[in-house]
Amino acid sequence: MLNVKIKGLKTILSTSLLVLVAAFSGANFADSSLAKNNLDGIQLAALTEGFSAEATYMQSCFACHSTGAAGAPKVGDADAWTSRMEKGLDAVVNNAVNGVNAMPPKGMCFTCTDEDLKALVEYMVASSQ
Repeated sequence: MLNVKIKGLKTILSTSLLVLVAAFSGANFADSSLAKNNLDGIQLAALTEGFSAEATYMQSCFACHSTGAAGAPKVGDADAWTSRMEKGLDAVVNNAVNGVNAMPPKGMCFTCTDEDLKALVEYMVASSQ
């Protein structure tokens, strides 16, 4: 029997399990009614064809941003997002694009464009107000 320890495997498996549960349960950890009510007047960036910020959030972001894993600001926590947005939207998007602290570049959305990431940040901020 092979007994190998892989650093971070438990975290990877836990995150993967959360992604699968949400994907197949139809769970919605960001109240979309909040997002819809707060998106009035927000100009969204040009997005990849067929891109959905809500669907991509559920697939790529919610595992950390719904639990606060590794210090990620939780969607719904207005104070956490307000303090980050004091730096400006461009700085927060830059963190998403390039990674910050424990978050890798592009978070978990490896196919996202910079514009997609901006829309995801806008979605999470609007869902947290």
